[in-house]
Amino acid sequence: MTKKTIQEELYSDVLIIGCGIAGATVALEAARRGLQVNLVIKSSNIEGSNTYWAQGGIVSFGDDDEPALLKEDILKAGDRINNPESVELLVEEGKKAVDEVLINDLKVPFARSSPEKLDYALEGGHSRRRILHVADATGKTVASAFYDRLRQIPSVHLYFNHTAVDLLTVPHHSTDPLSYYQEPRCVGAYVLDNQTGRVKKFLAGYTVLATGGCSAVYQFTSNPRSTIGSGYAMALRAGARIVNMEYIQFHPTLLFTREADGFLISESVRGEGARLKTTDGRTFMEKYTPQRELAPRDEVTRAIYQEMINTNTSFVLLDLASYAKMNIKKRFPYIYKTCLEYGIDITKEPIPVVPAAHFCCGGVLTDLWGQTSLKGLYAVGEVACTGVHGANRLASTSLLEGLVWGIRTAKSISTKFEPGLPYDPGKIHPWYYPNGEERIDPALIYQDWATIRSTMWNYAGIIRTSKRLERAKADLEYLKHRIDKFYQEAPMNPEIVDLRHGLQVALMITYAALGNPESHGCHYRQD
Repeated sequence: MTKKTIQEELYSDVLIIGCGIAGATVALEAARRGLQVNLVIKSSNIEGSNTYWAQGGIVSFGDDDEPALLKEDILKAGDRINNPESVELLVEEGKKAVDEVLINDLKVPFARSSPEKLDYALEGGHSRRRILHVADATGKTVASAFYDRLRQIPSVHLYFNHTAVDLLTVPHHSTDPLSYYQEPRCVGAYVLDNQTGRVKKFLAGYTVLATGGCSAVYQFTSNPRSTIGSGYAMALRAGARIVNMEYIQFHPTLLFTREADGFLISESVRGEGARLKTTDGRTFMEKYTPQRELAPRDEVTRAIYQEMINTNTSFVLLDLASYAKMNIKKRFPYIYKTCLEYGIDITKEPIPVVPAAHFCCGGVLTDLWGQTSLKGLYAVGEVACTGVHGANRLASTSLLEGLVWGIRTAKSISTKFEPGLPYDPGKIHPWYYPNGEERIDPALIYQDWATIRSTMWNYAGIIRTSKRLERAKADLEYLKHRIDKFYQEAPMNPEIVDLRHGLQVALMITYAALGNPESHGCHYRQD
């Protein structure tokens, strides 16, 4: 049995779920076009997004660069499964977006080689030095600049500590049986206030998913542990089209210590000359690819994984100290400081590293303007699949994609916008709370997550086989019955919501991997 409860309703022209560069760009650009924006943020501050933790930088154009070279690098990294139109758009509009929004408007202090000249870094898979950066804390600087600006805009309302539970769609959430004759449409979202435990209805003319990726469904990840793919799960239940979920990129170099949870060693470290070595000091990348440490991420990741198996070790070494031609402390101050906290002086010794789940190249399918297959719903950033990345993302293109599609999404919405809500709020189901008082046991949630993450790492990880994937499918489907029952009976809680979303996303990845017998990019089958 269930009971109805009175709940708060909030209205806006645009509802944005997520706080990274993509969502922040939509909010900023939509507000500039006179739209009222509600921005829902799961964490209590801006540190919950992948953008905040992005060390490397954002793609632009270096001195000896040209669009054709960047386009070819993106296509090559993506194993040419990219959408050519999307790649062309990113290359054509990217530099202008960076210059106008980040440099001229938000005044992001990108590193300079001289007072008049920007400094461009080199990363794996790139044929030119073209990565703009703020030392090794680019994402933190960019995210802070956006939020400093958004807090000053009266038409943008930030809701921290709020977890999106489900997208509101018509006819599914309508009380009017005649609504089934209408085209399905997203009209907002059910959102949990993490502090009160109450669910609010956020209603809007247009809803934008900007919830980031799903790499935290794996045991080792470079992402915050909250990055469990909620946007994919909500979009799937709402009926939006989702593609390419098997293409999960693993970053080659995560700091390996018992204490450091998910600290990334940027691609730029290898771009500045660092070499990968076995624990007994032997280089090995030359055995796998002529590009060595600067090969695309999937190739470097598999080489490290294979060497760990060959040498029966839990990690390999990344040696910058022996090869650096720059001031390490100045170029990588954040990495230097963090590693030193764990007893590793990167100016004198190599860094122990291990691959980790990093980025989802698939997601909610969108067109060139961010529109999904569900009317009223847009998706931007990692949760979206624009087709830019194909089977494997080229380093430092993700921030650029979020920026470019964030601008285009705001433009599209403002062009289509008509005042008022697209559906009568009085005909939307209220949220139903269970009557039962099922106790939430943290030990059960912890164990369920441990099962999901170890299953994904061992069976649906860097190297996949039919037997491993079938085992993952069976184990996760068994777990799903228990978690669905728990979700139905337990009090509303952000941990329960995340657990339900995370399991659904783990199954989405597994099903997609099982359905694709061909190896492409970061989906590698060894059958």
